[in-house]
Amino acid sequence: MAAASGATAPTAGAGNDFAARQKVLDRRTAENNYQYGVAQHNCYDTFFVNHCLGKARDAMRVVQADIRHQQLALDEEQRADNARRRDEQAALQRAKDEADAPQRAANEAQSAQAYEDKQRQHALDQAQRQAEAPQRASNAQAFEEKQRQHALQQAQREGEQAQSQRAANQAAYDKKQSDYQKQLDEARREGQQKGQERAQKAERFQQKQEEAAKHKADVEARQKQAAEKAQQQQQQKPQGQ
Repeated sequence: MAAASGATAPTAGAGNDFAARQKVLDRRTAENNYQYGVAQHNCYDTFFVNHCLGKARDAMRVVQADIRHQQLALDEEQRADNARRRDEQAALQRAKDEADAPQRAANEAQSAQAYEDKQRQHALDQAQRQAEAPQRASNAQAFEEKQRQHALQQAQREGEQAQSQRAANQAAYDKKQSDYQKQLDEARREGQQKGQERAQKAERFQQKQEEAAKHKADVEARQKQAAEKAQQQQQQKPQGQ
């Protein structure tokens, strides 16, 4: 506890190191709470427990009040330091604004001049556009006329191409039909020729059949005549020979 009480006042070297002083107060608070907890624990080993607990609580509150007092003082110093810093910053800003006033005025004048120049240029551009409006309209009309002429020419070319394509298609169709007719006529001629050849073959076959039948009949007739003649000769021979 002696070490804790020795840290109640900030050292001269600490100055306005608020963070370091805050750490000291936080450390004292933690140590005070720890010492109070140890004292409470030890009181339960004594005969007069409540009396011991009361003394420990009073000792803790004394240190706590001192820490609170120093915390309030530190907070007040921080607020004062922050206010001083704000005042210094405001004074520096005012001085800077006063020093920059001529340049700022020159910049504002330059900006105003640039804005006026821009407005004048805009007015000139507007007047020029209005003056050029008839020419633009004429150019637009000429462009539209050129576009229409181009569309007409394109349509004409497409029509001519379509007509040429139709003629080519018709010629191809006619040629195809002519080739087909030629093939058909050729097939008919070949069919007729083959038919004639088959008829001639059938006729020759029939003729050969007839000739063979006639030859067979002649042979059979001659054989029959020969047999009859031989029989007659046999009958005409005298008996006993």
